[in-house]
Amino acid sequence: MLKGNIIMKEIITEIIINASATKVWNVLMDFENYPEWNPFIISIEGSGEKGASLVNKIKINEKISTFKPIVLTHKKAEKFEWEGKLPLGMFNGRHTFIIEKLDDQQVKLIHKEKFTGWLSGLIFNQIQEDTRNGFIEMNRALKNKAES
Repeated sequence: MLKGNIIMKEIITEIIINASATKVWNVLMDFENYPEWNPFIISIEGSGEKGASLVNKIKINEKISTFKPIVLTHKKAEKFEWEGKLPLGMFNGRHTFIIEKLDDQQVKLIHKEKFTGWLSGLIFNQIQEDTRNGFIEMNRALKNKAES
């Protein structure tokens, strides 16, 4: 997709979780315990508050990558979002978790990322499938953790 002069690519995944929005949020924000349950984002260091810097480690196909995004949105039990950037506008990723309350004990988690930058088309084509699979694995693990 071309938005103005910016190339934009996007991955969107969803899962229904049989737990309250607060419980899902608490699991999502409990960075300290990510190594115990999260197969994709294996660690996050930082506060998670808006404007905070994070140090995130993701694992794809046994390869671990580290990136340092900035938290853009922190709306309790609703939305958590960060953005990571490479220099010179080469490649940016805006990672978003949206918790949509369906009822008191069920939510839809929307887990997505928008990629922009002048190298986004090239990089996206290389990472799209593995990244989508990582999102799906994380979604399932988050569901299991929140429902237990």
